[in-house]
Amino acid sequence: MNLLKRMLASCGIAALAAVGAAIGPAQAQDYPTRNITMIVPFAAGGPTDVIARIVTGHMQQTLGQSIIIENVVGAGGTTASTRASKAAPDGYTLITGHMGTHAASVPLYPKLAYHPSKDFEAVGLIAGTPILILARKDFAPKDLKEFVTYVKANTDKLNAAHAGVGSVSYSSCELLNSVLKINPTGVPFNGTGPAMNALVGGQVDYMCDQIVNAVPQVKGGTIKAYAVATPERNPSLPDVPTTAEAGLPEFQAQAWNAIFAPKGTPAPIVAKLNAALVKALDDEGVRKRLLDLGSVIPKPAERTPESLKKLVDSEITKWSAVLKPLSN
Repeated sequence: MNLLKRMLASCGIAALAAVGAAIGPAQAQDYPTRNITMIVPFAAGGPTDVIARIVTGHMQQTLGQSIIIENVVGAGGTTASTRASKAAPDGYTLITGHMGTHAASVPLYPKLAYHPSKDFEAVGLIAGTPILILARKDFAPKDLKEFVTYVKANTDKLNAAHAGVGSVSYSSCELLNSVLKINPTGVPFNGTGPAMNALVGGQVDYMCDQIVNAVPQVKGGTIKAYAVATPERNPSLPDVPTTAEAGLPEFQAQAWNAIFAPKGTPAPIVAKLNAALVKALDDEGVRKRLLDLGSVIPKPAERTPESLKKLVDSEITKWSAVLKPLSN
């Protein structure tokens, strides 16, 4: 500390910056030396929470420190993302973001307190999560064609659940509504876990949700699945047709989950986190759990920080075209 004080006295702020640069690599080499907090921007039990817990459970073994999940709900995940963006860039506060928090939020929240591509360091993509068109189990339509006809004729009477403006469930259903040219009543919840509970309980009519949140309920018959919005059927629900097969090829949607750190987190720390994530995604136990939930595990080339940066930028462009009119 005496050396640091003398340097500051003689050279001012420039000296502090130089010392910080010298210390940084050493700190990164020792990282992590204490528990890491992983912020999940939705309630426990939802798809983002489930995926985060599966992957971080393995990552903490590699890193040698516990990763503590902290669920922070509100404003479609943007409350948690704002908090994460302002955390110290030391690798001890991370966030599991997704298509909603790190892409769709930009056009939906003109006064968003963070920018996904400017205020975060991309760590790596965890998984893709196909979108399902779902409804309560006693909803009248028997298949997707009947669903389309029914919701067009009864849009004023229907309500659609979602996890808040900017969430995946909100954005994907807005895309569906725009394709069908309907405007049902949206019912927000603090996460897709509570939204799914409402759908199972018959309190809402339908929703668009990530497959991770729906496989057990669909298999158990507590809700209906009309279609999966991807080009191919999902192995976890092989009997559920694609939207193209079921007569609505215009609706294609797949969400994703990824790990981000606050902007300025040292590159060596980001590299360590990415390596731990990649190792988790190569683990047979982790892969089985993700695949059983319907997740799409990214290919090796898609797991790098650079690939995730490109994905975020492209997704912001894509969803801005769909959602920006809704914010005006």
